Amino acid sequence: MFRTILLAVVIATSLTIVAKPGEPPKRHSTSQATRSTLERLGYPADAKLLIVHADDLGMAHSINAATIKAFESGLVNSGSIMIPCPWLAEIAEYVRGHRDADLGLHLTLTSEWRSYRWGPVLGRERVASLFGPDGYLYLSEREAASHADAKEVEAEIRAQVDRARAFGITPTHLDSHMGTLYQNRDLFDTLLRVARDNKLPVRMSREWFATTNYLSSILTPNDILLDKIVSIVPSVQADGWSKFYIDAMKTMQPGVTEMVIHIAYDDQEMRAATVDHPDWGAAWRQRDFDFFTSDAFRKQLKENNIKLVTWREIGKAQYKGQ
Repeated sequence: MFRTILLAVVIATSLTIVAKPGEPPKRHSTSQATRSTLERLGYPADAKLLIVHADDLGMAHSINAATIKAFESGLVNSGSIMIPCPWLAEIAEYVRGHRDADLGLHLTLTSEWRSYRWGPVLGRERVASLFGPDGYLYLSEREAASHADAKEVEAEIRAQVDRARAFGITPTHLDSHMGTLYQNRDLFDTLLRVARDNKLPVRMSREWFATTNYLSSILTPNDILLDKIVSIVPSVQADGWSKFYIDAMKTMQPGVTEMVIHIAYDDQEMRAATVDHPDWGAAWRQRDFDFFTSDAFRKQLKENNIKLVTWREIGKAQYKGQ
């Protein structure tokens, strides 16, 4: 899940670009930045591109099964995997049989459910600051970020990348479960360093320039940013679920948008895993599955002239020639 950072996002009206040493930051309009992103991906300036991205693969069988079914519809076209979680082996088997699947890593430093928990890939002797008092990862992104040693975080997320590859997963991108790696500059810088070392793009949005003042100093001209991230929030009622997404599609502007969704079946497994936690819980995930595999969603793509793209395409553009 990608909660705190998304809820805090405000749409930026301008973008600060890294300046040469000794020069003041240069400012470019959002429209100029959008055209540049689209051009790098090989699309015209008026193209509306969308990644439909399912988080949390590997967490539970219900999530794996529902998301694989959604992939088969052709409407959900991307996702990311939680390497420390119990159902990694199942989704890794799927990946090995579907090499064209656009799957990245949902780098995991938190374990948020009350009775369904997991720990880091590395042991306490290597990453002691990542362990909460109960022996698992911390429950919240804020707790994790406040206790985390950046060097230990780097060791852990590199270990997660290595473990993914050991399972036969070749990730197409990196993002952060619950936005933990976006909580402060040291963690974000660590994420970018690991991504660049592995030649992988990172989930980042131009919107964040309005609320995150250090971005311009750690990004490079080679980094590709999304133009907008859309993720439904707890204030949306069940009967307004489809309307939220349809309205977002109808108002989508040219550029690259990502819809971050959470898919599972509302079954006994998911209800037990997310007990007493309706936000991002079993019913929430069933609603996401129902909408994003529906004819209504397919119709909106067509009517609004929205084209689906993948993180694989972004990665090829970002690291072209490297």
